[in-house]
Amino acid sequence: MKKILFFLALAAVGCKSPQLANTDYQVDQKNVIETLAYLTSDELEGRDSGSAGIALAADYLENQFKENGIKPYFASYRDTLSNFTPTAYNIVGYIEGKDPVLKNEFVIIGAHYDHIGRIAAVAGDDIANGANDNASGTTMVSEIAKYLVTANNNKRSVLIVYFSAEEKGLLGSRHLAEKLKEQNFNLYTMLNFEMVGVPMKRDFQTFITGFKKSNMAEKLNRYAKDPSFVGFLPDELQYRLFMASDNFPFYVTFNVPSQTICTFDFKNFEYYHHVKDEFELMDTKHMTDLTNKLLPVVTQMINADTQEIKLKNE
Repeated sequence: MKKILFFLALAAVGCKSPQLANTDYQVDQKNVIETLAYLTSDELEGRDSGSAGIALAADYLENQFKENGIKPYFASYRDTLSNFTPTAYNIVGYIEGKDPVLKNEFVIIGAHYDHIGRIAAVAGDDIANGANDNASGTTMVSEIAKYLVTANNNKRSVLIVYFSAEEKGLLGSRHLAEKLKEQNFNLYTMLNFEMVGVPMKRDFQTFITGFKKSNMAEKLNRYAKDPSFVGFLPDELQYRLFMASDNFPFYVTFNVPSQTICTFDFKNFEYYHHVKDEFELMDTKHMTDLTNKLLPVVTQMINADTQEIKLKNE
C-alpha cells in the first residue's frame, strides 16, 4: 500500500478548510474484487439474515476490521438485533475522531450485508447471491474504512456499520438507531451505500435518495469538485427509495441528514432479487473508480469545521 502524505501545513497556518484526502492513496481494484467475490460466493448461500451463510460474511467483515485496526464500538463488533429471530447482528466498527471537540460528533457510513438467501431456482440455481444488492455497497464501505484508518486524519468520529436484516424491513438499522438514540449518541449525518455495482448511462454518476430533503447532494458535489457527481433521479422519488434502505431509520430517529448513494436506476440492471445477481455482472472498475472519487468527499464531510450538511424545510 502506498505511503500516505499528510497536509500538516494546513493546520500550521490555521486553515479552516476541511482537510483533503491525499491524492496518493488509491483503492486497489484487486481488493474490491477479493471482497466482492467472497461475499457473493455460493458458500455464503445468499447471506439470509440469521443463516450460517451470513455468519461467514460477518466473520469475514469482522476480520477486516481487526486486520485494519478498526475497534469495536460496543463490547464486541457484533450488535445483536433485538427485533429479529433467529439471531442476527450488525457489524459495527469505530474510528475515533482526532479533534478534541469534533470527535464527539459522529458520521455513520454503512451498507447492508444481508440478502435473501435461497429462492425459487432458475436453471438449477437457487442461490440469490446479492452481488449488486448489496455486496457492492458493503465492498465499497470496506474500502472507505481502510482508507480512513490509513489516512488517520478524521476530525469527527466514524462508525462503520454493516447492517443485517435490511431485507426483512430495515430491522438492523432500526435496532441500531434506537439503541444509539437511547445512549444520547451525537449523530451529525449518515451516509449509506446501496446497489453501486453497475454504472448508469446518465449525465451524472450517482444519485442520492431523498434528494430534496437536505443539501447533501450540493455539498457532495462541492467536495468532489464535480457538479455532475450526484444528480436527481425522479424514479427514486416515485418509488420512495428514501424510505427503502438503512438511511431511513436514522432520519426518523435522529432527524439529521441520512441518505443513500446508489447507481441502480431501474434501467442498468435487470436482476433485482434474482439468482442472476452475480459477481460476474458487477463492474469492479466502476466500483473502484467511484470509491476513489468518494475518498475526498467522505474526508471533507467528516472534517468540515461546521455541520455543513443540513436538512431542508420541505
